[in-house]
Amino acid sequence: MTWKHPSSPVTKKFKVQRSAAKVMGTVFWDAKGVILLDILPQGQCINAARYCSTLDRLKEAIRRKRPGLLRKRVVLQHDNATPHSANLTQQWLQRYGADLLAEKHKIKAKPGDTE
Repeated sequence: MTWKHPSSPVTKKFKVQRSAAKVMGTVFWDAKGVILLDILPQGQCINAARYCSTLDRLKEAIRRKRPGLLRKRVVLQHDNATPHSANLTQQWLQRYGADLLAEKHKIKAKPGDTE
């Protein structure tokens, strides 16, 4: 409670609102910058079909933003998330000739780094 003069204006109280929901985005980039940012609509989960659709958009984005890059082999770094390891995704990668970064070549965190 605060003390104020009777003729002071009434203090406006703001309603507390829930914070925005979580948003999931998938980012694809190279040394020159971001190639594609894909935001998952709220309430949806990513699955193999959705991920393959994102890879199709990535292919188009590479064609527009990095002409000539598709003539080379595109290398993706995946973890073992279900959409990445699903048969549908593996078929897409084989069909379009994308390579996966080998486990032994992944960058390892240094001792003392925090996540």
